Amino acid sequence: MARNVAEVAVRWTEGLQFEGGGAGRPPVRVDGNTQVATSPVELLLVSAATCAMSDVVIILEKQRVKLRALEVAMRGTRRETEPRRLLAIHFAWTIAGEGADEGKARRAIDLSIEKYCSVVASLAPDIAVSYDVAIAA
Repeated sequence: MARNVAEVAVRWTEGLQFEGGGAGRPPVRVDGNTQVATSPVELLLVSAATCAMSDVVIILEKQRVKLRALEVAMRGTRRETEPRRLLAIHFAWTIAGEGADEGKARRAIDLSIEKYCSVVASLAPDIAVSYDVAIAA
């Protein structure tokens, strides 16, 4: 498949439950009622987090940081009325590793969110994106 095309297949299982993913890989389960699996909006936040985290790992490695741990907690604020789309997303980063400091972390996160993360770049431009970062011992 060309690098500029993404393809997935999704199938309905029951109720508001679905599963799908890329060809030849294990399916991801999604639940529109958030009872037995991650919801579509939660999955969007997971996608934004993992996309940005991938960039941050690569950038920190280039900054000679030896990561021990990297975690992101995401919070999405949604409209009260339909469509209940995201209005804001917030990343809460925790980074641990030899050579990690707030300056390097913020540089890596800024580059990801502002330049490299294709998922964040695909969101509506009026969604406010913010973050906090903590350097763990």
